[in-house]
Amino acid sequence: MKGSDTEVNLAVNLAEQFTEQDPTFSIAISGGGSGLGITSLLNGQADIANSSRPLSEEERQQFKEKKIALKTVVFAEDATAFVVHKDLPIAEIDVETLAKILSGEVRNWSELTDVNYPINIYGRQSSSGTHTFIKKKLAIEFSNTAKEMTGNAQIIEGVKADKTGIGYVGAGYVAHDPLASQGIKVLKIIEKKGEKAVSPLDEAAINQGSYFFQRPLYQFILAESWDKVRPFIAFERSAIGRKLIEDHGYYILDSQQDEI
Repeated sequence: MKGSDTEVNLAVNLAEQFTEQDPTFSIAISGGGSGLGITSLLNGQADIANSSRPLSEEERQQFKEKKIALKTVVFAEDATAFVVHKDLPIAEIDVETLAKILSGEVRNWSELTDVNYPINIYGRQSSSGTHTFIKKKLAIEFSNTAKEMTGNAQIIEGVKADKTGIGYVGAGYVAHDPLASQGIKVLKIIEKKGEKAVSPLDEAAINQGSYFFQRPLYQFILAESWDKVRPFIAFERSAIGRKLIEDHGYYILDSQQDEI
């Protein structure tokens, strides 16, 4: 299993629990980004690709050309959280303004708050599904000054140490690890000016689909590997698996609870 850094810690814990039930089951798990996981499927280097985004049209065509059949599992719902330093005097932000920040149009916090700090952006590398997700949701190109980090932990540490910083991470990462949330503030998001601000940590809001930056998490599986992978997927859908997913700060919507 290779792919999404958003999913990797959860995948490791699911695998640890499952191999306790079935010691004969062997699985190696690594991150590197959704794009890397999908490429690994194309190259025959993985059975499962974890992905925080759907396949692109180009990727679909590549699988078609190589005559590689896939099965797709949506195993959880994720929310992307935007975080700032704990001392920055801002608690919520609207989508339009956020787009201007990440694209580099708004460059100083003085345009939004009473502090005069240049804005530093902490984001992900272009192979990241989260990078692609945010870019598409906001319909922007990221500022060329945005720092490209390798994962949630690096972004969190960057923002903790930078009172001018803003970054985006998996909400599950913040919710699951109390240490991760120390020193940072999770912003509430306003989809349109005048509307209610919504937190990515609000389970009820996610279940209602009312948080702007929520998305399904995918597992793409080689059809030829399905028989050996299926017991693990079934475990993910079991009561134990669902509890692990929820304990990591992710959500299982009603449409995702059918057995595979």
